[in-house]
Amino acid sequence: MPFFDIFSKKSVKQNKSQKIIVDNREKNSLVVSELISLNNDIEFKQLEIADYLVGETAIERKTISDFISSMLNKRLFLQLKGLKQYEKSLLIIENYQSMDLSSTNLNENAIKGLILSISLEYKIPIIFTKNEKDTAIHLSLLAKKKKTEISLRAKQKMTDSERLKFILEGFPGIGPKTAKKLLKNYKTLKQVINVKEEELSSFIGKKAEKFLELINKIYKSK
Repeated sequence: MPFFDIFSKKSVKQNKSQKIIVDNREKNSLVVSELISLNNDIEFKQLEIADYLVGETAIERKTISDFISSMLNKRLFLQLKGLKQYEKSLLIIENYQSMDLSSTNLNENAIKGLILSISLEYKIPIIFTKNEKDTAIHLSLLAKKKKTEISLRAKQKMTDSERLKFILEGFPGIGPKTAKKLLKNYKTLKQVINVKEEELSSFIGKKAEKFLELINKIYKSK
């Protein structure tokens, strides 16, 4: 009877992982090099919210020192609010065991209280990892789950007017004030898109060039 090698490459089914979207600000993180060493498919994007996207899950990653710093300057609460706009979200806290509060007026109970608040009030799961490699392993495992379409923008509950403004803010160089200015003058997205280049340039200046360039781009599916 011939011997059947169950470990041969032909007999082992390889499950393709989902692509991990990485925020540009994480480019120099050791997590990225660890993800690559684990053979993950990664892509860098400018994310409005979170550090990583895996399918419909938004992940904010913080070292314990960054967690404490963002807690003190209140930035953490804005980020948590942003995460809630996604269907699923996670907060990863690295190096929790190396927490150092000597340069602050905080005590450990204050940190623990905040962590409880995030879990109970914000309802965002928290994962504690040892280091960058451990974080990468968790992200890699998450990426192996069933593949879903990745959305680069959060699913937000908005009024129609807010949604129109939100769409325009997605264009390069178009901030909240310019988006509001365009909608106030032209009323609809259709009219904004169809306005002549000369008129748009006189209205919003150099921002018009990139705006029109993106409108005329051809979508290329992967």
